[in-house]
Amino acid sequence: MDFSPQARILSLGDTFYDRVAPADFPQAIIRFRNDRAAVTVGLEGLSDAEWIDRFARFRPFEGSLPQPLALRYHGHQFRVYNPDIGDGRGFTFAQMRDADGRLMDFGTKGSGQTPWSRFGDGRLTLKGGVREVLATEMLEALGVNTSRSFSLIETGESLHRGDEPSPTRSSVLVRLSHGHIRIGSFQRLATLKDDGGLEALARYALTELYGEEPGEAPAIQLYAHVVTRTARLAASYMVAGFVHGVLNSDNINVTGESFDYGPWRFTPYWDPSFTAAYFDQQGLYAFGRQAQAIHWDVAQLAIALSRIAGVDALAAELDRFPAIYEAALVAGLLRRLGVEPRGEAEDVALADTMVRALQQCTVTIDRFFFDWRGGVPRDTAAAYDHPVFRPFAEAVAAYQPAATTDHPYWSDPEPCSMHIEEVEAIWAPIAERDDWRAFTEKMAAIRRMGTALA
Repeated sequence: MDFSPQARILSLGDTFYDRVAPADFPQAIIRFRNDRAAVTVGLEGLSDAEWIDRFARFRPFEGSLPQPLALRYHGHQFRVYNPDIGDGRGFTFAQMRDADGRLMDFGTKGSGQTPWSRFGDGRLTLKGGVREVLATEMLEALGVNTSRSFSLIETGESLHRGDEPSPTRSSVLVRLSHGHIRIGSFQRLATLKDDGGLEALARYALTELYGEEPGEAPAIQLYAHVVTRTARLAASYMVAGFVHGVLNSDNINVTGESFDYGPWRFTPYWDPSFTAAYFDQQGLYAFGRQAQAIHWDVAQLAIALSRIAGVDALAAELDRFPAIYEAALVAGLLRRLGVEPRGEAEDVALADTMVRALQQCTVTIDRFFFDWRGGVPRDTAAAYDHPVFRPFAEAVAAYQPAATTDHPYWSDPEPCSMHIEEVEAIWAPIAERDDWRAFTEKMAAIRRMGTALA
């Protein structure tokens, strides 16, 4: 397809963002270019020099945004309201249509200071960029609705951080995302008592991100979509064994697309208390509390929208969240297992036996779904002789496979996974001797798994 530039966000007006300039980086070395994603927006033909020109120097695309925009928003951070945030080290660089006609953004991370940087330098460590690329690729392969890491360029600066060895290398990341409108975007407008802005943003999200004509109650219309999409997102995290780490309301996109990865981890075991962030000492965003956290964030959106919509109607939509989450969790578990559904009651019972067995932590999540693909255990799966797996084995015997195991991936001795030890093993040779082979090999392995799962 041809590149289809857009600038729809400008219709909101200057009160929604600040026009900013990108940092002037001393160096630009491409470390990752997502040519697979580039095909979906018509940019696969860029040379490396053109790629650097667009995604390190940020030369505007003709017909899109003439200048980068740092979006304004507020948000609850670990349940504490913060009115002093916004795009502090990133901006929206361009908009375009993808192959499905969706309005997409190029958003950045590490592109320099903005009016919302506070005391930060507006930069991103190279390790942070590598981690986000790994997270998005793994989540995409596992079927999670996620932003896609589009470009990672090393920028030649030495950064100082308190939570990793310093000085460390710098980078700028560009993500391809279905919008960057957050729950916190609405919270800011509600705090400012800007009812006109709330109405305009709701209409923008409906029209541009959901492709719907606003009806008589656009806030309720949008909120219904957000409840559905975010409940499904929460379920997909669980099915993938993923812990986002920072599910603040400014990190929840109203399209239900996961984005902005910081201290993320994949939990090896189905351990509800597993946390990703060392600073989450209370376990607020632990693996087993993610649905609760996202539900709470979505409730804050209802509070913000209550300025322009009826409380009862918003409450009725919010009440749908648990049922949507539970149904999506069951469907997701069966889909990853690779079996055909048999009916709600039977499927719920199977999912329950599956989770109960996994909670015993005798086998990792990745290993379990690898060994039981199609509902039939691998010949070498002796671990499942354990009594905790007997109810699951008896229940799954009635199910028909929905997926084949013809792909060579299913004959591998081990499943593809992304635990913290593996991330560190990928980063170590990059940090020590600029050796990217482990990173390249892991990217290929993830995409191979994604093909097998598809």
